[in-house]
Amino acid sequence: MRIDIQTHGFSLTQGLREYVEKRLAYDLSHAGDSIMRLTVRLSDINGPRGGDDKRCLIEARLKQAPAVVIEDVEADLYVAIDRAAERAGRTLARRLARQREFAPAIPVAPETESQPCPTN
Repeated sequence: MRIDIQTHGFSLTQGLREYVEKRLAYDLSHAGDSIMRLTVRLSDINGPRGGDDKRCLIEARLKQAPAVVIEDVEADLYVAIDRAAERAGRTLARRLARQREFAPAIPVAPETESQPCPTN
């Protein structure tokens, strides 16, 4: 799973990068094989004016299903990351469970023992 983290309105610190990566690894661990790419966009909507303006948008591109996009806006960027990661994890779990539930059953061919052909 490849994670692309983008910021708008501030610079991405190493600590913030590690926090996002650890949080996503925890919340999306059950869906790791199904995710091709994760894009995380962090932004400060109002700039220095303050308010509930820290946005975290998570986009998960899946192998055989439509993308999942989750957005959360909070006053604290870390809270926005936490809530968006939790919601993304729940949404992916539901989507993958539904996909497994409705997946067509693939018949398995019975195994046959190979016996030597009789020769005349």
